[in-house]
Amino acid sequence: MAPYRTFRHDTPKTLKYRPDWPVRFTDLDHADSHCEQFFGWYNHEHHHSGIGMLTPADRHAGNGQQIKRARQAILDAAYAATPGRFPNGRPQPPKQPARVWINPPQIHSE
Repeated sequence: MAPYRTFRHDTPKTLKYRPDWPVRFTDLDHADSHCEQFFGWYNHEHHHSGIGMLTPADRHAGNGQQIKRARQAILDAAYAATPGRFPNGRPQPPKQPARVWINPPQIHSE
């Protein structure tokens, strides 16, 4: 599958499976309004597994490491209070990728 298709297919699927997705849009204004609300939620509230459970807005603003440190402090406190709940040892926050791409650049070797 071409890299651009991943984004093009995932977003409509995310849209369709939202509980507030209408069965049918009444008109273009209804569709515009719905999508405006959706993309606000998607970029500022929805935590994405592919970027370490951050929102795209947090990732774009460079807040990833600050959030990771705060999450680690909470996980450390939980582990210290009840280590038996964590049979695999000290829990870690989700990993954050070094780079994030919608369409990764193509590297061509000659």
